[in-house]
Amino acid sequence: MQHVTVTLTDLSDLSLFSEAEQVAYLADEEGVHLFDGKTEYFLPVRKDFFDKGFAYDEVLVALKPLFGRKEARLIVYGKKNLRHELDLFGISLNAYCNDCEIENYLAEFSGKQETAKDLAFRLGIGWDSPAYALFRIHLLLTEKLKTEEMYSLYRDLELPLCDVLYEMEINGFKIDVDALDRMSAEFNGRIGVLLSKIRSIAGENVNPNSTKQLGVVLFEKLGLKAGKKTKNGYSTNAEVLESIEDQHEIVPLILQYRRLQKLYSTYIEGFRPLIDPSSGLVHTCFNQTLTTTGRLSSKEPNLQNIPVRDQEGKEIRKLFVSSFPGGKIVGADYSQIELRLLAHFSSCEPLIRAYRNGEDIHALTASQVFGVPLGDVTPEMRRSAKAVNFGIIYGISDFGLAKQLKISPKKAGEYIGRYFDTYSSVKEYMDGNVEFARKHGFVQTLLGRKRRIPEINSPNYNLRSFGERAAMNMPLQGTAADIIKIAMLGVAGKIREKGLKSKLILQVHDELLVDTHPDEVESVKKILVEEMEGAVSLSVPLTVETECGDRWYDAK
Repeated sequence: MQHVTVTLTDLSDLSLFSEAEQVAYLADEEGVHLFDGKTEYFLPVRKDFFDKGFAYDEVLVALKPLFGRKEARLIVYGKKNLRHELDLFGISLNAYCNDCEIENYLAEFSGKQETAKDLAFRLGIGWDSPAYALFRIHLLLTEKLKTEEMYSLYRDLELPLCDVLYEMEINGFKIDVDALDRMSAEFNGRIGVLLSKIRSIAGENVNPNSTKQLGVVLFEKLGLKAGKKTKNGYSTNAEVLESIEDQHEIVPLILQYRRLQKLYSTYIEGFRPLIDPSSGLVHTCFNQTLTTTGRLSSKEPNLQNIPVRDQEGKEIRKLFVSSFPGGKIVGADYSQIELRLLAHFSSCEPLIRAYRNGEDIHALTASQVFGVPLGDVTPEMRRSAKAVNFGIIYGISDFGLAKQLKISPKKAGEYIGRYFDTYSSVKEYMDGNVEFARKHGFVQTLLGRKRRIPEINSPNYNLRSFGERAAMNMPLQGTAADIIKIAMLGVAGKIREKGLKSKLILQVHDELLVDTHPDEVESVKKILVEEMEGAVSLSVPLTVETECGDRWYDAK
């Protein structure tokens, strides 16, 4: 293979790439590497004025015709990041790109992130010619995806989704800065009041965030019972504090203080440096290649982890508004998608019948578990049955359910036992997943996405138990992730096809959000319902609920 160090004069003649079927492109700290099937080209990028080579922007501008040609086929590592990088120089990426990062994510099915260089070494490919190495990586991973029957998952779902995520990141989500200022002042005041109360009760200026100070106050001065002193002092984490919440009035105040302080620092003040001052938008970054289940994650800011179980967390969603004057935030989320998938995968007739008839699945389970007529199910029974229903999905233990419902492990075990007696095919399905994982070392989703579970055969009980729970849950959670990704492609495609101004801006697990122009609310709702409910065909219906409001808070 020939190696050529390119000058800008050489590069101006892009005919050297015009005949290539594919061009592998990779930029690193040394420069830009290109491989056209025969020759490795290297374009050195200077780090300062005195270095030999080109400025990075000169290289990208010179390559603009290659990036811009629709008929060109590129092999890259991290297509979405490349698109953002090219945006900085006003360059569009119109070429068809295969993305080795996504290929590796699917082919390896472990959720472990690697650089292109690390991946090359793991696959036994050298790095003397980086673009050629990337070319070989692509060939190897393509073959593996076909062997593992995941190539269509890559080509038809994950690769086009990369472009939808790029557009969502560009679209951003608008924050009402005036509301942010008001909320900041309000939280500051509430935190200050709590701090004064805590210090008054403690009789000293204790810092509630100091484990050492708090441990001394709680377990030595006030004599509370759960404290176990180690060489590092007492533990005062949330689990410890929740276990002694009813022992002294100071404990719930500390828990509330910490919750508000976390929300204030992570979100209210944490958002500020991330807001674009010219638009009021925050642009989250979606990671497509991180989780073992196929779910997306979000960072800078993380908009998927805003807590919604307590009212203070929900309040954060009041900060997010439409970017359109008079616009709305339209949200749609799947109703009980993982329970519906459990019914489908297990072929459980009672569950399938209940979902087809639109029955209350939690009340039905309560009736079976507690042995009472459906009409006699109390709200407390339904709440317990709901915990059982969702707990089963995650392979919950007697102890775990007992802790959640604040009942004895024996009683929790009875609930789980009655559930499996009622829905025996669910038990068979869950056990079957575990046995499949023990035999094959992985489990898979409806679309064929796989996850390795090496822990399933571990001699260590805790690791083995983790593997068993993962084997039970991943096909459900992973299929739910696949389904909403299909829906995202459909929603984004329909919005584009109809020429709407509205923009898909966020996915939070089973929920999609659209920044909606005031004239397009009903059209957007229709698109969301049709594309989400029609994403796949199951033995039970997929049901979507939509909400609309001036703020994200109102759209949930």
